[in-house]
This record gives sequence, C-alpha cells and structure tokens, in this order.
Amino acid sequence: MERKGWPEEDELVVCTVKQVKDFGAFTELDEYGQKEGLIHISEVAAGWVKYIRDHVREGQKIVCKVLNVEPDKHHIDLSLKDVNEHQRREKIHDWKNEQKAENWINYVAEVTKTGPEKLEELIDQLYEIYDSVYAAFEEGMQNGADALVDAGVNREQAEAISNVGIENIKIPYVEITGYMDLSCPAPDGVDVINKSLKSAAKIKVDEDVKVDVSYLGAPRYRIHVTAPDYKKAENVLKQSADAAIKVIKNAKGTGSFHRHNEAKA
Repeated sequence: MERKGWPEEDELVVCTVKQVKDFGAFTELDEYGQKEGLIHISEVAAGWVKYIRDHVREGQKIVCKVLNVEPDKHHIDLSLKDVNEHQRREKIHDWKNEQKAENWINYVAEVTKTGPEKLEELIDQLYEIYDSVYAAFEEGMQNGADALVDAGVNREQAEAISNVGIENIKIPYVEITGYMDLSCPAPDGVDVINKSLKSAAKIKVDEDVKVDVSYLGAPRYRIHVTAPDYKKAENVLKQSADAAIKVIKNAKGTGSFHRHNEAKA
C-alpha cells in the first residue's frame, strides 16, 4: 500500500533493488510509490566491499534504513548495513501485514460502497491515526468499531473494518512460567501462604492476560502467565511474584522467585 509523502530519517523501508553499479545500488521504495533511493557501496555492508554483487542483486527485496531525504532533489540515501536481522524480519513481517490490509481495505470499500477518492482519503486517515492500515484492523478486532469511531473513522467504515479484523486477525499468545519458594514459620503460616498465593493470582491485569498459580510441593509454587507478547508476560510474572513475596515477608516469612524449576539448595 502506498504512503503519501517521503520517508523520515532513520525509518526502516522495504526496497526492491533495481540497478547495481560499482559505486552502489539504486532501489525503489515499495511503500512510497517506488520513489528511488541509493545505497552507496560504503553502506552496503560492514567492512570493505570488494564485489558489491556479493551483497545485493537486481530484483532482490531488502530492508534499508533511511539516512537522508532531499525531496527537492528527489533523492534518498539508504543504508543496508545499519539494519540488523531482527529489524529486517520485523519490518518484512509488518510489510506483509500491510499487503494483507490492502486487500481488506479494498473489501471494506466494496461493502460500504466507498469510491476511489473516498477510499484514498480513508487510507490517508488511517495512516495518520495508526501509522499503518493493518493497525486499524487490529484496533477494530481488539476494541470494536467504537474505538475506530472515537478516532474519527466514519461509523459504517469503522464497523466494516472491525468485522474484517475479527474475521482475519488472531492474536498470538505467549506462555511463560516462573517459580516461587514460600515459607512462613508463624502459627498461621499456612493461612499466610494461601493469602500470598491469592495475591499472586489476583493482581490487576488486562483482559488479554491470564495468571495461574499452582502448588508443586512445599515450599515451591508455580506461576504460569499467558499474554499477547513476552514483554507484557514478563511484567505480569514479576508483579505476581512480588505480590506473593510481599505478603510472606510482611508475616516474617521468606520468599524467593526463580525463572526455572531448579532443585532447591
């Protein structure tokens, strides 16, 4: 899907290599209406490049970092070497999602009888609000049409976007586990531990997160977290363990957290 205007410095862009010369490679930026960019040979790879064709070839899809943009000269400087493998994979993933979104938004236009001009306006609006059209479908899937309407999208289009998002996007979930050793020598130590486990299980989390606390064998307990991504899962796991250990320590007991179910020394 084509973005209006020019890319920003440091932005990652998907490019198609069109021509390779001894001094560098000319590319077309797939997301910006095939605007031309140049990768100087010094930006192709780290270190000295003897044969540029060992690194890039005509027709190749690559991810580059934007170094400099001069719209008045229709010139864009790009770097291939400044993009690591993780960034490349993520950008290609986002780009493929945007290709899916292009088909979906055309379907939305069809069912809502939105003409070409109005569709272009809608796409520009979604890029301005969400930075990608795919993200608008994610918003509709997760939070419904009302969230899109609140952002300024026409009600009929918002409902169509939400419906398409619900039908086509499945939220990926990750699962992580941690372990706690809890003990309390107080006369009501069992009650204290039960209270601490309830605290761990009942921390405030988003609707898309699940926390499960279970008993493995004294003094070890397990916390299992299911969440949409690892960052959120790790944060929830830490909050859950901290909540349990706080209750134990307030009762003069001891508590520790482990990421692995290693044997207790």
